[in-house]
Amino acid sequence: MRLPLDPPGPGSMRAFLAALLLLLATAIATAASQAAGPLTAAPQAGSPFASLEQDFLPVEEAYVPALELQDDGTLRLYWQIAPEYYLYRHQFAFTLNDSRGDVPVEAALPPALERTDEFFGDVAVYYDNADITLAPARPLAGIATLTVRSQGCADAGLCYPPRDQAFRIDTATGAVSEVALPRPGQAPPAAPPAGAAGGAGGLLTMLLFAALGGLILNLMPCVFPVLSLKALGFAASEPAERHRHAWLYGAGVVLSFLLVAGALIALRGAGMAVGWGFQLQSPGFVIGLAYLFVAMGLSLSGLVHFGGRFMNLGNSLASDGGDRGAFFTGALAVVVASPCTAPFMGTALGFALTQPTPVALAVFAALGAGMAAPLVLLGHSALARRLLPRPGAWMQRLQQFLAFPLYATALWLFWVAGRQAGVDTMTAALGGALLLALGLWLWSTGGWRRGAALLALVAAVAAGSYRGDAPAAGRLADGHALWSEAAVREAQAAGTPVFVDFTADWCITCLANERTVLDTNTIREAFAAGGVRYLVADWTNRDPVIADFLARQGRSGIPLYLLYPGRPGAAPVVLPQLLRKGVVLEALEALSST
Repeated sequence: MRLPLDPPGPGSMRAFLAALLLLLATAIATAASQAAGPLTAAPQAGSPFASLEQDFLPVEEAYVPALELQDDGTLRLYWQIAPEYYLYRHQFAFTLNDSRGDVPVEAALPPALERTDEFFGDVAVYYDNADITLAPARPLAGIATLTVRSQGCADAGLCYPPRDQAFRIDTATGAVSEVALPRPGQAPPAAPPAGAAGGAGGLLTMLLFAALGGLILNLMPCVFPVLSLKALGFAASEPAERHRHAWLYGAGVVLSFLLVAGALIALRGAGMAVGWGFQLQSPGFVIGLAYLFVAMGLSLSGLVHFGGRFMNLGNSLASDGGDRGAFFTGALAVVVASPCTAPFMGTALGFALTQPTPVALAVFAALGAGMAAPLVLLGHSALARRLLPRPGAWMQRLQQFLAFPLYATALWLFWVAGRQAGVDTMTAALGGALLLALGLWLWSTGGWRRGAALLALVAAVAAGSYRGDAPAAGRLADGHALWSEAAVREAQAAGTPVFVDFTADWCITCLANERTVLDTNTIREAFAAGGVRYLVADWTNRDPVIADFLARQGRSGIPLYLLYPGRPGAAPVVLPQLLRKGVVLEALEALSST
């Protein structure tokens, strides 16, 4: 039997392909231009912004700000100024925004000392300290960001360049932390709200990044088996059914991403520190996902046969089983994609979670559209379908073979649950998987056995709900140490470069990078030769400290790799999410030459 081929609608697929190619080209060009970064001129010799001499304090030590959110909703910004240094009153500037957008702010500046300055003439300045009160025009909501511009000089004749600093304010808890501002060409840690300067262009760029990240997500090992199942269904479908299923699959992907976005926004608005993949930090979700893969694998292996309305929906998730199956396959693809973060995707999601809700949902929708695009194209394109082999007995054998990646994924998820909640929890969950298989088999045999099947399924759920003693802190590999911001500062103060690995046991991309790059002899020897300290930030379980740091870096998920120079306060180099040995070695070489 030959696969029936049908041409796409008049001009529709041609336009869709052109738009997709334009999307890829624009995103790649934009990424390249951002990576190159803008060119900046060096300060002129003899200017007030010339390089600092060694007998002057670093600007971070000369002027130390502290920000506090007060009970009445105002902000108190207190500056501690080193002796014989001063800050200009007229150089202060403040910008405030929160989850609802820009917030006008009124600054109450204390009286200042009048003096004649060699750079600005007659000015008002602050010595020793400056206590400033900032009154927002409305109550702050969600996560707020205050950007402060200041400039100061030393009595000995040196004037520092204007300095911008940003502070992240959690209005739910009152916690305040300073946010590292980006270097030229580096993505900002917290994007400005929609409507700010460059907002339209920035939003378009992030939509393109999200769509491109969604496209790449299809190649990740956590997603590919599910796509293979759907592509297998397309090989034997009639044209009308294939078209309908392609769009239903796409709708399932996009709507599921929007549901994830809604949950993330709601949880973060409630003050919880969560990011992409947050659901995999719950052992219950991990075990439930493992059970789903076991059930799908048993179905594909032909060991259980689902029938009736009750089980038809579950079967349709793993096979070409109707319109509901097409939609829920898209939803399943999003669920299993949560352990993965593709290139471009981290930047886009970090941007989305700092924006108002409509903008955030638009970015997640673009991510879903990018992920759904390949199968939508496959469902419509005659050229793509010609690449599929003819239907035959091979399809049954391939379906049975695809069960084994599902079993392997289930085993990995049980291991993750054990790492999160202990070996007793993992053992109980494995016993629950056995009861699940028994219950599904009994159900497929029909008749009175279905009562016993329901009992087995209830027992499986109970086993999966058991929680043993939580494991002790995971043992780190030799030469690795636990990450903290204090540990980074201490190492830099001692002149030691630092590499920070933000990882988790449920992050497939992280594990792949560790096995193929970071844990190899080549990279270990390069770290040792460069005297690099290796710190690990393990996000397997929920950790608000790590989540807060990721948010300040403009990231909502992992992996994240930072390479800090061995200089106090030096900003880190951000390495790609998909590592190669050459990339790490080049970063180390560049670090040693600075």
